[in-house]
Amino acid sequence: MGEALTIDDYRDRVSGEESVSDWLLVDQDMIQRFADLTHDWMFLHTDPEQARAAGFGGTIAHGFLTIALIAALFPKTQPRIEGVTVGFNYGFNRLRLIAPVPSGKRIRGRFSVKDIAERSPGEWLLTYEVTVEVEGQAKPALIAEWLILNRVG
Repeated sequence: MGEALTIDDYRDRVSGEESVSDWLLVDQDMIQRFADLTHDWMFLHTDPEQARAAGFGGTIAHGFLTIALIAALFPKTQPRIEGVTVGFNYGFNRLRLIAPVPSGKRIRGRFSVKDIAERSPGEWLLTYEVTVEVEGQAKPALIAEWLILNRVG
């Protein structure tokens, strides 16, 4: 996403400027592979007939799959921070799964910087507001406050 910003320039983004990712298809193959990986074969994710009978219209993505896909949606939405040697997922302050992601639908992420705090010299904790939207649905799949710890040096 272009040129890297200094941490001070990046801090100016705390104003709430929003960045939006590209769309990502969540199809049954992805859902099945996640089920196999996590051993979570609940029928809502793997059996279209049972999922329809339960009122979901078909299979839906695991909530944890939707959460995991935040990392896939994020990279192209934010500029790099100059001098970062490593950045990693530090967790969430809050996270809510609002609506299911039906198999065959596309999702995208909306990200805005909420806060930047120096934890120690060269270590910065960035807090992002995240919304994962489902194409054609009024309600988002999830909303979260996501923490990423960056080491600058």
